[in-house]
Amino acid sequence: MREPNDDGGTMNGERPEVLVAVGNPDHVEQLTRTAGDIARVREAGIRIVTVVVKSSTSPVSMFTDETIVQEYSGDRRKFLERAKATAPNDIPVEGEIVVARSAARGILQAIDEAEAEALVIGWQERTSRRDAILGTTVDAIIERSPCDVYVEHVGRVARSVETVLLPVAGGPHVRPAASVAKAIAAANDATVVVVSVASPDDAEEASESIAAASDALVEASGPSVDIETELVESGDVEDALVDLAQSHDVIVFGTTRHGALRRRLVGSIPRRVTERTDRTVILARAAEGAVRRRLTSLFGQVRR
Repeated sequence: MREPNDDGGTMNGERPEVLVAVGNPDHVEQLTRTAGDIARVREAGIRIVTVVVKSSTSPVSMFTDETIVQEYSGDRRKFLERAKATAPNDIPVEGEIVVARSAARGILQAIDEAEAEALVIGWQERTSRRDAILGTTVDAIIERSPCDVYVEHVGRVARSVETVLLPVAGGPHVRPAASVAKAIAAANDATVVVVSVASPDDAEEASESIAAASDALVEASGPSVDIETELVESGDVEDALVDLAQSHDVIVFGTTRHGALRRRLVGSIPRRVTERTDRTVILARAAEGAVRRRLTSLFGQVRR
C-alpha cells in the first residue's frame, strides 16, 4: 500500500525511482540521505519501502494484504511517516508498506513494480547462518535484484563528508560504485579519492583500474567533483585499505569479480575491511543482464 508524498501527489512513473528498504529506525536517516544523493543526480524520486512479513503459519495470513496493512502492521505506518520526514526536501518521496512471505521477497516485489533504478539497503551485522555472507535477506537481494544495489554499513556519525575513498580493482561493479561516490561527493562538496592497492608486479594493471574508475566518475550523472588518485604498493590489500579508511569519511567498494559464486556477490576483502573500520561503507553491485533475465524467469518462484 503506497502512501502519497507530502503534497498529496505521487510519482506515477513520471520519473525514475530509487528505493530505500528500511527496517531499523536507527539507520533510516543515513540510508535515506544516501538515496537522496543518488536520486538528486539521476533526477529521480525516492520510494521508502518497509515490509510486513506474512508467515504462512500465522493466523493473520488468512486476511488480505490490504487488511493486514490496515489492521495488523503495528507501528509500521508511523515508522514510514518518520522515515519520509528524513528525506531531503528537494526530492519527491513516497512510502510503501509491502506484505510478503519474506523481507527479501517483499523488497524484490517493490523493485519490480516500481521498475526502480537503484536500491539502498542497510547491513547491520552478520547473520547466524554460516552460509550467509551479509545476511539471508541482503544476500538474496544482491543475487536477484534487477537494479543497482547499494548495501550500506552505517558507521560513526561524521559532522561532514570531506573525502570519499573509492578502492578499485576493475570489474563491472566499478560503474555503480563510482556513481554513488560521485553523488555523495557532489552533495557534500567533497573529493573522491580513487585508490588501488597492488604489489609492484601488478602496478600496471592497478594503474589501468584507477584510470577506468576515474573515467567512470567523469561519466557518472551529476556535477563534476574533485578527483584524486593514489596507487599504493602493498602485499596485504586488506591491511592497506583498513589503514587508508581511517583518513576518509565514506568508503565505497564495487563488489569484486573473483572467487566462487557466493563470494563473487560481495567479495571477501570489502566485507573484512567493513568489519575492521568504524567508517560508513557502501558496497555497490551493478544490475547485470543475466540477473535481469533470471529474475524475470524466476521471480514468481522466489521462496525465502
